[in-house]
Amino acid sequence: MSEDLYPDALLALARDTSHAGRLEAHDASATADNPLCGDRVTIDVTLKGNGIAEVRHHTRGCVLCRAAASILAAKAEGSSRAAIAVAEAAVRAMLEKGDDLHGAWQELIVFNQVAPHKSRHGCVLLPFRAMSEALS
Repeated sequence: MSEDLYPDALLALARDTSHAGRLEAHDASATADNPLCGDRVTIDVTLKGNGIAEVRHHTRGCVLCRAAASILAAKAEGSSRAAIAVAEAAVRAMLEKGDDLHGAWQELIVFNQVAPHKSRHGCVLLPFRAMSEALS
């Protein structure tokens, strides 16, 4: 992969462990796998009302997958289920169609350079898939 695919900001996110690990007590949990590359993400969530109180992720994956899990876990805390769905739809549209993030978490712009690499879209979207499964 080229250096353009892994800018310093993305590498820093992939190294961020502030929301890594598992929650002993959680209301929901889901694991998503990408059999093409071997990435695996488990998301644990505690809920409060219609919102998300706490999130942890256990991620075994590439830089893109770890960075996406890091952003998702950090930004999901205090967010609603609807905000998670908006963020997932926005990052998917950015990757697949080149759309703007339209009010979604602006930190996701770091994945802008992944758009031309269709085989890597699944790496970025895997944590969102695990979160969606956990919340359903």
